[in-house]
Amino acid sequence: MSEPIIKVLIVEDDNLIAKRYQMILSKDPQIECVGRAASGYEGTMLAALYRPDIILMDIELEDKQAGMRATSEILAYMPEIKVVMLTVCETDDAVFRAFELGVTNYLLKNMPADAILSAVKDAYYDMPSLHANIAGKITREFKRIKTAEDSLLRNFHILTMLTPTELEVLDLLLKDYNRQEICKMRHVEPSTLKSQVHSILKKFGKDSVQEVTAVLRELHIPEILAQRKGSLPVRPGAE
Repeated sequence: MSEPIIKVLIVEDDNLIAKRYQMILSKDPQIECVGRAASGYEGTMLAALYRPDIILMDIELEDKQAGMRATSEILAYMPEIKVVMLTVCETDDAVFRAFELGVTNYLLKNMPADAILSAVKDAYYDMPSLHANIAGKITREFKRIKTAEDSLLRNFHILTMLTPTELEVLDLLLKDYNRQEICKMRHVEPSTLKSQVHSILKKFGKDSVQEVTAVLRELHIPEILAQRKGSLPVRPGAE
């Protein structure tokens, strides 16, 4: 079974460096250089046109943030593409910002040919070789943080869509009051509470109260609600 051809796009504004990479890549029969861009804008356009497997992306192009901006756009619309950042200096800030965007790995521009080829192939096979330990840890940590942030923002957004009544009902549910107790405390019929709970579940996109409360507790939202609405009663014996 023949090995797949790895399509690579080079995004580098320095002609000499770009030609060096093209020459290195051309020597490996498994790699095909599908194009070269000299700016972030051009790189984004060629990525959409050629749909490469790997992009070697210079951090600094037409300006210091151009490579980062292009990477952000490309990964937002074409997340299947693997981006390997090219940089002249291995600073913590540049590395962390690159991994935060979702790049697969990064390379110093003066790396030898075999390291460049290995980086391309390892990125293709989801096995970053350079800085392997830190790359894996940073990538996993940023994904974890990003997921938590997205979840927190999403749930806060949903909370802003709840009516004051729904917010009070949710607060009581988070304090482990059952529906009978909530009806008595709020002087409402069970059918009214059922309708309010249904509306809450619909807004959160969940099937049960347990699902909603579990997510909110994991994100420490009850503590935030408690600070906002400190006058609501607390269930005896509850923390």
